[in-house]
Amino acid sequence: MSPLDRIANVSILKQHDVDKLYKVENKPVFSTSDQLCFLVRPRIRNVKYVADIVNADKAAGRTRKYKIIFSPQKFYTCEMVLEEEGIYGDVTCDEWSFYLLPLDDDIISMELPEFFRDYFLEGDQRWISAVARALQLLNSLFGPFTRTYGIGRCAKMAHEVWRELAEENEGDAQARKPEIGHVFLMDRDVDYVTALCSQVVYEGLVDDTFRIKCGSVDFGPDITSSDRSIKVLLNTQDKVFNEIRNEHFSNVFSFLSQKARKLQSQYDRRRGMDIKQMKNFVSQELKGLKHEHRLLSLHIGACESIMKKKTKQDFQELLKTEHSLLEGFDIRESTSFIEEHIDRQVSPIESLRLMCLLSITENGLIPKDYRSLKTQYLQSYGPEHLLTFHNLRRMGLLTEQAPGDTLTAMESKVSKLVTDRAAGKLTDAFSSLARKSNFRGISKKLGLIPHVDGEYNLKVPQDMAYVFSGAYVPLSCKIMEQVLERRGWLGLEDVVRLLNGNEFAVTDAGVEENPTWESQRVILAVFLGGCTFSEICALRFLGKERGYRFIFLTTAITSSGRLLEATMETVT
Repeated sequence: MSPLDRIANVSILKQHDVDKLYKVENKPVFSTSDQLCFLVRPRIRNVKYVADIVNADKAAGRTRKYKIIFSPQKFYTCEMVLEEEGIYGDVTCDEWSFYLLPLDDDIISMELPEFFRDYFLEGDQRWISAVARALQLLNSLFGPFTRTYGIGRCAKMAHEVWRELAEENEGDAQARKPEIGHVFLMDRDVDYVTALCSQVVYEGLVDDTFRIKCGSVDFGPDITSSDRSIKVLLNTQDKVFNEIRNEHFSNVFSFLSQKARKLQSQYDRRRGMDIKQMKNFVSQELKGLKHEHRLLSLHIGACESIMKKKTKQDFQELLKTEHSLLEGFDIRESTSFIEEHIDRQVSPIESLRLMCLLSITENGLIPKDYRSLKTQYLQSYGPEHLLTFHNLRRMGLLTEQAPGDTLTAMESKVSKLVTDRAAGKLTDAFSSLARKSNFRGISKKLGLIPHVDGEYNLKVPQDMAYVFSGAYVPLSCKIMEQVLERRGWLGLEDVVRLLNGNEFAVTDAGVEENPTWESQRVILAVFLGGCTFSEICALRFLGKERGYRFIFLTTAITSSGRLLEATMETVT
């Protein structure tokens, strides 16, 4: 409903004779309308929901028209379910090819939050064609793309499907000057660490605290200093937000107080004005100043709310533990901190996040620690989370080190399974082989932990590590930086091997590369499985430093909370 609201809100829909809007949930629909229209994702449960309504109407002898609009595309399975439920002839179907929603000047979202769980946990490849179609749409509007790079199994598949689509529509982008030079596709599972780290840039903290949905956020009465909530659109049009969105949180208050003083001085100018000047001031400036003043008070309120929440959960201690895990120091103390976090029942998501961070940075937990932390977690938050641990293990987010985890031990494990007829076991063996994170080795090779003499300067940062208080350069962003610098994967063979491969670099033979073209500085960064605001801020910084312009295409905006909620399951 949030994406729809960005395109056509309730008042627009009512102007077009929409009587009432209902959310698809397990409740009967009481409507007197003689036609119902369902705008749904192509999922079996949604089709069954529609079938229940149609069959209930049939049983009551009621006649209506029904239309199902599947977005972004219709799947054959959905039509099969309609047939099975006996309503295929009663409904008409259509599809709304909704692939891209621009959230800001440089962020485009497919608004497919389910992509992450469907592909990385369930192994469901249904959305790959949607990504390919989105790329083809951009290619037809702004292409042809000069070079395409990528890493990850999903990225590789999406690229192959997109190339097939591009060949079918070859005439579209021919003989046109490209507007986007380079495209980089990356799977979320190439870099889980960045997504699991606490965000400390302003936009990331607003997302973590209030949840930004489709580029807008609901600020409650405690922030608006009134009795109602306000929905605020967070983009470049918000002048105050635009200046602080990429800043480290420690710089935000000083900026806001400076801005408040500046606004006050602009208001104070009225005092010495004559009638003519006052008239000009009221007609030209006053409205803009009032609007800016309102935004300023909202962001100051948001900052105070973030500070209160973060002080409550002892944010500094949390960050210190995270930084220790990233650097590989004081692992015992960090494990004790996680145990204390679980025992105090601070938050099930936060505890899980720290456990996953410990597991990935250490290439799996030693069996004793894994069992102990798992037991404590289940005792603290309830045994219904048992399935969550299974999911996290499958995805490589929370794993247990195998005893004697050498290559020969692994080889013998696989050779034993080869004789086993159970294909499932064989698949599991190979997936566990591929799930090694190798974070420590990758971190060393790419220099992800900056070595700074003295204190890291967060006011005038030198590198992308500022998005994590100078403790860590986001791996996903560092890979992009290196590949763009080298114009390919040459020299990064060791890193690619540690990242489990699936890298590619393709140059469009039909496009002549002209270094003077502005398009060569424009890079489309495609994140499959979600992108965090920390990564967006880091790449914006890199773009400013190197003269690039990054445009982000993501299946959805993600964060550690969203990532783990997608894996959480409770047994009822």
